[in-house]
Amino acid sequence: MRSVFDWNIGSRKLGLGKRTLIMGVLNVTPDSFSDSGLHFDRERALEHALKMLQEGADIIDIGGESTRPEAKVISPATSGAKESSPTPTPAQPAVSEQEELDRVIPVISALKQKRPDAVISVDTYKAKVARAAVQAGAEIVNDVSGFRWDPQMAKTLVELKCGAVLMHARGRPEEWKSLPPASDIVVLVKRELRDWSEIALRVGVKRDRIVLDPGFGFGKSFQENYPLLKRFEELHELRYPLLVGVSRKSFIGRALARDGKDADVADRLYGTLASETATILKGAHIVRTHDVRAALDAARIADVAVS
Repeated sequence: MRSVFDWNIGSRKLGLGKRTLIMGVLNVTPDSFSDSGLHFDRERALEHALKMLQEGADIIDIGGESTRPEAKVISPATSGAKESSPTPTPAQPAVSEQEELDRVIPVISALKQKRPDAVISVDTYKAKVARAAVQAGAEIVNDVSGFRWDPQMAKTLVELKCGAVLMHARGRPEEWKSLPPASDIVVLVKRELRDWSEIALRVGVKRDRIVLDPGFGFGKSFQENYPLLKRFEELHELRYPLLVGVSRKSFIGRALARDGKDADVADRLYGTLASETATILKGAHIVRTHDVRAALDAARIADVAVS
């Protein structure tokens, strides 16, 4: 039986737990690992967003900066800071605020014009982008840094009174290959998500506005993702709704390797669906995915087992 929550995203609340919500991924970037810039063009982005809504997406998550492995999101001067520290570290983005705004705001505005009822999330770690996106119609800020790379983010979320996804990332993309292994990745993720969410609460972010994401693939080695999948139910100890983003991730490609070669991104659908289903059966409330129709079908069946 899955815990039930009302996620306060501002002007409305989303019921979580009675069924799995599907968050469709829309990368408005030229270098995303998953689609190689397929939706970088504004019109194509809008077309794809509308298609995902038609397929049954509950939320459209729009991002204008890739945080793929080795992407640079912070200056060398601060790259040595300990990620386990709850103190936010100022970020030096590889994509400027203005460039990110130019990518995502027109798409958010156009989508709201076409579908005023659409629930839009903006995938950003920059407070100014979050503010502009919410003003344009987004109701959720999905921050892969856990509100830490921009020291103004938590305060901005308090002012915006929107929904927020606090995701766990161990280190930064340019550091991931050199991170030492965690002694127990599940314990680490739980501890840091607890610490970072408590900091957000102290700043003034309301508890009912926060959803947690363990950050599959974000600073976790291939081997560290599998315990997170196996022991996912332990994250319910945090007493927050849980979002999962495993879609097309590299650890799935490694698990599906044949003849010593990892499965290509295009060949990870079935592995993605199996991973998403496993997390739903262990209590995930929201699945963030590139393949909306397939994920929705899988979730409808999995939901029978957790209802």
